[in-house]
Amino acid sequence: MRVWFITGASRGFGALIAEAALKAGDAVVATARDPPTVTARLGTHERLLATRLDVTSEAEAHEAAGQAVKAFGRIDILVNNAGYGLLGAIEEASQAETQKLFGTNVFGLLGVTRAVLPHMRRQRSGHIINISSVGGYTGYPGWGVYGATKFAVEGLSEALAGEVAPLGIKVTVVEPGFFRTNFLDESSLSRTAMQIEDYSESVGKTRAHAADFNGGQRGDPRKLAQAFLKLADARTPPLRLPLGSDTVERIEAKNAFVAKELAEWRTVATSTDFSSDSA
Repeated sequence: MRVWFITGASRGFGALIAEAALKAGDAVVATARDPPTVTARLGTHERLLATRLDVTSEAEAHEAAGQAVKAFGRIDILVNNAGYGLLGAIEEASQAETQKLFGTNVFGLLGVTRAVLPHMRRQRSGHIINISSVGGYTGYPGWGVYGATKFAVEGLSEALAGEVAPLGIKVTVVEPGFFRTNFLDESSLSRTAMQIEDYSESVGKTRAHAADFNGGQRGDPRKLAQAFLKLADARTPPLRLPLGSDTVERIEAKNAFVAKELAEWRTVATSTDFSSDSA
């Protein structure tokens, strides 16, 4: 029996992953700001611990991790799922909106990871799964600040993977595309208070598309939950796991663009090295 520790587990991806793990016979520590919302969604179960965690409080993260170990003896899989979106141009996003977003999506993830890592280090085992986004691999107009939080998650995950590998701990960053969850409705998506007319042809189109697109996303969230079980079962899990054909398409397109641009600018890129002529 593995022990999962999942943040933001009362709805969306978090609840579906928790549900799938329980059905697989594992134990789940499902965290949320309001624990009764977890039991309302998942019910009560001897292998389920619903506990309070506002990820912006590192003290609460340490408390929740301690409760998990007290209840089940260990933490095998950490799923850093809690987060939300912000739609708006970079210029439109206020300092307060930006700081709040980073507080949850980046600093919250760091706080929970710091709370769980001592237990995994002691075990010399564990798997940290950080949920990023297709927006953490390639930028979109209107998703710049949100994407910046996910780009941060990608970089943190890469570095962390190298740091903890000698300790028997694995790290995967998951990059979902658009799935039919509540991400695009008001429960998970904030919009900048300011809207600048000059961005109507770029960010304005993204806003309109997000409203029209909701409910028609390609991704099936229940299939995502099953993919997480396969990831947890993997003896050698990937550093990155894109989920959704839309994510795969965007990654392939960006990789091709980067390769083309690098080829065009390779001479300039390599011209800055020290040489005998410049000594």
